[in-house]
Amino acid sequence: MRVHDVVGIGIGPFNLGLAALSAPVEGLDAVFLDAADEFRWHPGMMIEGATIQVPFLADLVSMADPTSPYSFLNHLKATGRLYPFYIRESFYPLRAEYDAYCRWVAAQLPSLRWGRRVVGLEQEGDHYVVTTDRGETYRGRHVVLGVGTQPVLPETVRGPVVHSADYLTHRDALRTAGSVTVVGSGQSAAEIYRDLLGTTHRLDWVTRSPRFFPMEYTKLTLELTSPEYTDHFHALPADLRARLGREQRSLYKGISGDLVDDIYDTLYRLSLDGPVPTTLLTDTELLGATWDAGAFTLTLRHAQLGEVYERRTDALVLATGYAAQVPDFVLGIRHLLDWDDTGRFAVARDYSVDGGRGQVFVQNAEEHTHGLTAPDLGFGAWRNSSILASVTGREVYPVERRIAFQEFGVPADAVVAR
Repeated sequence: MRVHDVVGIGIGPFNLGLAALSAPVEGLDAVFLDAADEFRWHPGMMIEGATIQVPFLADLVSMADPTSPYSFLNHLKATGRLYPFYIRESFYPLRAEYDAYCRWVAAQLPSLRWGRRVVGLEQEGDHYVVTTDRGETYRGRHVVLGVGTQPVLPETVRGPVVHSADYLTHRDALRTAGSVTVVGSGQSAAEIYRDLLGTTHRLDWVTRSPRFFPMEYTKLTLELTSPEYTDHFHALPADLRARLGREQRSLYKGISGDLVDDIYDTLYRLSLDGPVPTTLLTDTELLGATWDAGAFTLTLRHAQLGEVYERRTDALVLATGYAAQVPDFVLGIRHLLDWDDTGRFAVARDYSVDGGRGQVFVQNAEEHTHGLTAPDLGFGAWRNSSILASVTGREVYPVERRIAFQEFGVPADAVVAR
């Protein structure tokens, strides 16, 4: 009976990175399962020219092992694109380029098992048994849940809405609609608005943010994506973490400053021919939407004025983000795991969720406990280094403890006033 050291469930960028970092570790037996037939990263948002919002070093492996054969730079070299990328002089890969890179890595890893939906997870002695919809069983001493996040749609919206996750599938139809409204405050909403701008009869953009926030990318702010800040955040009370999570959304869910400027420049250019048929609505919340007579009636509320009003639109695109969910197959070991008061994983600092036993870990399901590093591609390799250290009992890849210049709590040498 074969018992793997690691069974990874879900193969998004984070578990793909774990697979790549596990591959060269001698004696480590790992297998990774996913319901999809192949790797695909946000296929509905592969808009031409769109870039990822982190530098190329935030690939699957480089921040853990810069010498890895699975690095983005090695991918460029292997595909004859290293010099063009160098001449381009941008740290930010195209989104389609990042997807191609991940697919290139996936094609080289024999530990990946595609087309296998996990339907059961049980404990058996000192290991876990994972069952797939094919009737297969995989046994593992450690399980890493990397099932990703799911699109969020407001419950108050009714009708044939388009979530940003499926945008490209519906783009042609949206371009022929009489009017389109995009709802959202982040990069996806901005990219969709820019992609549709000038191609529809009327295009509106609604955001509940007070303004179109650019993502803050100053260097000292980037230190919030550090091990030290993650330590600090994790140690805070849950209610304070929740408040900080809301306040920090613009740090990683804002819009690229270049894209904001490009939207303005495009509006300026289009206005040469007269008023542009578009409305940008800030500080405006979508309370609900109903579908009738082939169009949506939107109920909106202006936060500053407190006024509620309605608008009509033929098509509605919701760039309302994603959220982590607890998969049904976890119910088989629910009694072994740690939960918070709202039914979310209570994730320990080492990313385990099994009461300190260090056998069940999560990836990108810990934003409420670890803060903005949870979805950050640039921190994925650090988290995987930490998980591998727990799995193997040694630091296969160095795990940095201090990288920031600033202190996030009371300094160790401070004299606390009484």
